[in-house]
Formats: sequence, structure tokens, C-alpha cells
Amino acid sequence: MKTELIYGIHAVENLLEKNTKTIQMIWLQKGRHDNRFQKLLMLAKAKVVKVQQVEKHEIEGLVGEVTHQGVIAEIRIAAEKTETDIPNLLQELSSPPLILIIDGVQDPHNLGACLRSAEAAGAHMVIIPKDRSASVTPVVRKVACGAAEAISVIRVTNLARTIRQLQEIGVWIVGAAGEAEQLFYEVNYQGSIAIIVGAEGEGMRELTKKHCDYLVKIPMQGIVSSLNVSVATGVLLFEAVRQRQLAKK
Repeated sequence: MKTELIYGIHAVENLLEKNTKTIQMIWLQKGRHDNRFQKLLMLAKAKVVKVQQVEKHEIEGLVGEVTHQGVIAEIRIAAEKTETDIPNLLQELSSPPLILIIDGVQDPHNLGACLRSAEAAGAHMVIIPKDRSASVTPVVRKVACGAAEAISVIRVTNLARTIRQLQEIGVWIVGAAGEAEQLFYEVNYQGSIAIIVGAEGEGMRELTKKHCDYLVKIPMQGIVSSLNVSVATGVLLFEAVRQRQLAKK
């Protein structure tokens, strides 16, 4: 199985708390004795994860000059999921699917933040196109803080075709667009829903917009015309969470 290195205290700490089975080894920089480091070391020991303490230059020999904070974890990476995996994943669900579709976000920091919001909101999968989109890299994994390993990320060759397939099985498609007339909280998110957010600055592609059942906008009150894509993702997903929780009462 393929392995990859992730780095940063928060990212590794989240993995230890939520997804220990993927971790092969953790390297910690020698000479650090602060509280966060000690907490991480104790957590790794409690989870029976292999830990090796090494010099700073050895850390940088593994990941280069990035903001590693003296912590690296080697993790097992599952085989990449594609559109052929979607039907089986949906069949396994016990509740209406909540799906995030990210159309053409190329900044790895934004993609990582979107994955983190999706996992926090309990989304069942994230779909991204193979072209004109960032892939799940170590930078994305660091920003996602464990979410990239905890949620199914599907990379598809034809996003429009995948959207049509979702619609055919009863998933409603809600796209975020600044020019939309309908406000995001006016849509019912309690059923089977896929929320689409678009690229930084450009938004969704026109072909993607044409396949949406609803186009919605987040009302802006200040002089700023739009939100960062990861912030907008969180707003939309947690409106779905709010509605679904109210429906259970």
C-alpha cells in the first residue's frame, strides 16, 4: 500500500485521535519539551504508535523546509476512489447523502480547508474533478487535519456526467453562485443533497451551473463581494446540518 508523509502538530494530533490505523510511524524532533509536544508523545504511546525522536536536520531531510513543527507521520494511503465507487458508497449509507462537490479549486490550502469543513459537517463524500483541480497532497492533508483520511474523496474524469448520475438516483444539486437570486437558507437540505462550490475567483464552470437544480447565494452585508471558498463551504454545509438536526426533533 502507498504511504505518504504528513507534518504539523495539529494534523498529526488529529490523526492520532481519529484515525490511528493509518499511521505507520511518527518522527519527533529531539530537544522539544513544551506541553503540546509532550501531549502528542503521550497520545502516541497511548495509541501504541511507533515513535522515533530524531534531529531537526533529519526531519527536514524527509519533508524539506516546510512548517513541520518538528512532527512527521508516515501514513498508509488507500487507493484513489473514482466515480465507479460512488454507487457502493451511497448504498452503505443509513441516512440521506450529504455530498460536497468542489469544482476546480486549485489552491491546496483551500482544498484542505474544504475537506476539513466537510468532515466536520458529517458529509459522506467529497467529489473533485481530475482536471483543473488540486489533488490530495501532503499540504492538503496538513491543512485538512486528518479529514483527508477520514472522508471519502472521489476524483472523477467528467464532473457533469457524475452530477447527472447523482440526479438520476435522486440527489438534488445545490450550486453556490454569487449571481443567484435564491438565498442559501431558502433551500431544503434535509433530503439527498450535493452542494457544489467553485474555484477561487471564477466560481463554478458554466457547464456545472447548467446541471444544478438550485443556484444559491450567501448574502453579503459588507463591502466584500464574496467569501473564501472554504468559508462558503462551511456556511453551506452547516446550514444543511442545522436543517437535518431540526428535522430529527
